[in-house]
Parts: sequence; structure tokens; C-alpha cells
Amino acid sequence: MAISDPLGDMLTRIRNAQMRGMDKVVTPASKLRARVLEVLQGEGYIRGYAEIEKDGHKHLEIELKYFDGTPVISEIRRVSKPGRRVYSSKSDIPLVRNGLGISILSTSKGVMSDNTARNENVGGEILCRVF
Repeated sequence: MAISDPLGDMLTRIRNAQMRGMDKVVTPASKLRARVLEVLQGEGYIRGYAEIEKDGHKHLEIELKYFDGTPVISEIRRVSKPGRRVYSSKSDIPLVRNGLGISILSTSKGVMSDNTARNENVGGEILCRVF
């Protein structure tokens, strides 16, 4: 069965795995998912990820991060959905929890965090927000 929102599926898998206290979660691979995971790893929300081969298909194995038994990611939410895309100009990129969290944007210069987008002076589609 085809997934209508692959990024939303990955975020839900991460959310569900953290509720269960799992160390790793596996999701089908795509370039967009890998770029979002690079941002999450760079900002310190996950330990890392690796591309693995499973049943002849490429998958991403995500290592989740915990601090004193609680997940580092307390909230991960999809903002721009297939039915309603959300775009933001460079001056209107919203702060997540007064700057404590991040938004991940898809810009003309690639997928990046909201702080990097402000520094690069670009806007784009707000993919998700993480706190």
C-alpha cells in the first residue's frame, strides 16, 4: 500500500517508538527523510541513523536519544501536510517554544533548521516542528 505522507509516517514511527522506549526504529528510505534526519542529528535530537538493506529494499535505521530515561524529543509534529502546504518567508519563520525547539524547512538551498534558514536568509516550506 502506498503511503500518502512519507515524512509524516516517519515522524509517527519516531513518536511511537519513543513512547514504547525503543532504542531504534526502522523506516523506508528516501532522500527527504534522510535530510530531515541529518538536521535532527545535527541539532542533537537523535543519536544517528544508518541506511540498511532489508528484504531487498533500502531502509533507514534511526537511533533514538534519551536523557535520564525520558526521550529527548518531547514533541514532534508535522506542519505542512499534503492537503495543506505551509510556507514561510525569511522574515516570518516562527519560533518554536521561544527558540527552545526547532522548525525544519525545505528551502531552495536544501532542508535545514529554522536558525540556519534565518542565517542563510531564505524561506520555504515548514515541514515539521520539534521540541
